[in-house]
Amino acid sequence: MKSKDDELREIFLAEALDQYEELNRLFTVLEKDHADKSSVEAIFRITHTLKANAAAMGFHNIASLSHILEDIFSEIKQENLKLTTKIFNDLFRANDKVGVMLDGIKEGKEIPYKGLLTKLKLILQKGSKEEKKLSPPIKPVDTDTPPTENEKVPELKEPAENTNTAPVGGADSAPQEKTSEQENKEDKIPDPKSESPALPKKTGTTESEKDAQKEVQQQLTFSDFVQVPVGKLDALLNLVGELAIEKDRIIANSSRYESNEYARLYRITSDLQYSVMNVRLVQVNVLFHKFHRIVRDVATLEGKKVNLVLEGTDIEIDRNVLHSISESMIHLVRNSVSHGIESEKERLEKGKAPEGKVTLRARNEKEYVVIDIIDDGKGIDAEVIRQKVIEKGLAGADYVKSLPDLEVIKYIFESGFSSREEVTAVSGRGVGMDVVRKAVDAIGGKISIDTKVGQGSKFSLLLPSSMAVKNALLFVLNGAEFAIPLSFTEAVVSVTRDKIHKVGNGLMTTHLDKTISVLFLNDIFNCECEEELYEANLQHKSIDNLKPEDRLNIVVVSVDDRMVGFVVDKLLQQKEIIEKPLGKPVDHIRFVSGATILGNGNVCLVLDAPDIVDFLTKTRLQLAHNR
Repeated sequence: MKSKDDELREIFLAEALDQYEELNRLFTVLEKDHADKSSVEAIFRITHTLKANAAAMGFHNIASLSHILEDIFSEIKQENLKLTTKIFNDLFRANDKVGVMLDGIKEGKEIPYKGLLTKLKLILQKGSKEEKKLSPPIKPVDTDTPPTENEKVPELKEPAENTNTAPVGGADSAPQEKTSEQENKEDKIPDPKSESPALPKKTGTTESEKDAQKEVQQQLTFSDFVQVPVGKLDALLNLVGELAIEKDRIIANSSRYESNEYARLYRITSDLQYSVMNVRLVQVNVLFHKFHRIVRDVATLEGKKVNLVLEGTDIEIDRNVLHSISESMIHLVRNSVSHGIESEKERLEKGKAPEGKVTLRARNEKEYVVIDIIDDGKGIDAEVIRQKVIEKGLAGADYVKSLPDLEVIKYIFESGFSSREEVTAVSGRGVGMDVVRKAVDAIGGKISIDTKVGQGSKFSLLLPSSMAVKNALLFVLNGAEFAIPLSFTEAVVSVTRDKIHKVGNGLMTTHLDKTISVLFLNDIFNCECEEELYEANLQHKSIDNLKPEDRLNIVVVSVDDRMVGFVVDKLLQQKEIIEKPLGKPVDHIRFVSGATILGNGNVCLVLDAPDIVDFLTKTRLQLAHNR
């Protein structure tokens, strides 16, 4: 497996090769029309970017060469240096040298370049001298322009023995012991008309020509990176999914044989499947870096000072997962700034720093990726939330007062809930939180809150690293096979009928010394219309027909820290499935999130656990309220 440094180097090489090819094209265009200012501007931008990227990666030779090219085109932009055929020859050779250096990075070779660097410095120096001769002695050029990085040319006007010093901004800061003559011998620059005594005149001309020809031959290079549309990756993953289904079917049908003739097929298809999944992985910084502008805009609108801190930006996650939670992240970050961070005056009164801080942190946790949105603001006051819940009639006063603070705070995820007194351009914490929870639940994730009044809040999103393949538990219900994602499954238990008790209109039992709700899935799947789902005694139908000693299979699921036991007919096995969304006209069916095909060819529906738990909770609250 490649290290992060190797991946960064490959990304740099891919971008640098594109920049190298674009410079070749722009040099050609500019050579035909020296007055093409757009090409000059483009070349200046590309050399600046290449210099910065190379310096960041530690490729000092490319950074130094790109820097001197940037300085030359800065002078050309300011009309301090005129383009000539001789200059173009040197520019093309400099770009050829960059191409050779890029190849050298791949092969781990050091490419000599100091002689060419010195020659480019002389071009810059001569251009500057000629401009000074043409300029009036009293009025220097560009007096009104503030000093820039490109005006550090006087360092290039030192005597010949100092011309091997790296330009300002370049990465070569180590002392150089080689003379200019030695550098030119290493670099083999064919320039018989040069007036520099350090350059060879006739000796070595053949070698120089061979070296130049070699550089020209190496211009036609290709990047190891290929940009592929996401749609093609999705289509490839669908084909791999079909292959996996066929693999399971073949192996299931051949189970009567005791040979291992299908072991190789199983291994190859599994490796192919996970390889395609890895291609879809992207680093979370693709999303994180977009929030600098969001935080800035919201803070400006609210009149606050807020710093954004990013951590764990190299964590990888499925692109589709990242895309699915992007809107939820925007809600959370905007609310952290708007309703979480206090004003500068309030923070100073509380002894806090005047600038608030919002942190986006990503980390791996088993097969999941956890994204934390943390602010050091006022936190969430459970008493305020408790009063709002009572005012909006979301639950009875006695019930809400008996709940612990953390359970009360979870009401901010209810639809339409808001603790904001005024409607502003930016939503308060709570507005849109139901959207956040639904988006996270839809991809098999979880969201949790940790908050302290006066210290801040932390929202944690537990997300699957991939949506392509899910681990699921298979079971039988009414003779049909169903699946439930393992991300929601806490345990599988077997209890007798007498351990389940009627409480109001629902059922309860104990699991690990905790009281949990119980639901017979047959009770809701046997309903002929939606109105039957809200009948008072619906959840008692199946249990009334059982004997006290009858044993029941229960799948304990957990959604938003709410645990519910689903009673099923028969448990089968754990299995990796590739879930597909339901198509029309059954795409809006309740309690089902999708379907998959098993190895035996049967269609297996995938339960929407969050929807079932949400329905159960709301139904009980509604029935309790009606009483």
